[in-house]
Amino acid sequence: LTTNFNATERPTVVTPNSVASKVAPQDDVAMVTIDKDGKVFLSFSEDAPKKEVIEALNTNRTLGLTDAEMTNFTKGPFIGVPISQLKSLLQQPAETWPQLKYTGIPVTDTLNNELVDWMRAVKTAFQGIRMNLLVKGDNASRYPSFKGVIDAFKKNDELKFQMVTNPEGV
Repeated sequence: LTTNFNATERPTVVTPNSVASKVAPQDDVAMVTIDKDGKVFLSFSEDAPKKEVIEALNTNRTLGLTDAEMTNFTKGPFIGVPISQLKSLLQQPAETWPQLKYTGIPVTDTLNNELVDWMRAVKTAFQGIRMNLLVKGDNASRYPSFKGVIDAFKKNDELKFQMVTNPEGV
């Protein structure tokens, strides 16, 4: 799939080439991005139920987020921090998020793959809506991060996703 999704996307990703000419969906998208360092980020299309995602995560993990922090989540371009740092991120203005330093969502520790919790919240939020789950990985990204992402999908019975690539001629 090819895409020009989310102009405010911070993690720079050089996707692998493919001869696919199908254009990635632009509506109801949850996209997991893996940068060249193996850091994992989560972003959504504008029409995605972002408020429901953060409400589900807040309930499942008892984060104690305020309404203002959850509203700020809906304005942010992407998430790329451990859940323990989420509250402090949500206290920052969303327009400053692209300039912040990110460690990524932890996925390589099998006992603490936080993307499992994120995907559970995403799946809950998208109930009744056909979710377009995309994975955009850097050509130089590390395998353990990709495996952690796939493991998070499997634990949430999300076995169907689409890979974003860079189109090239046959």
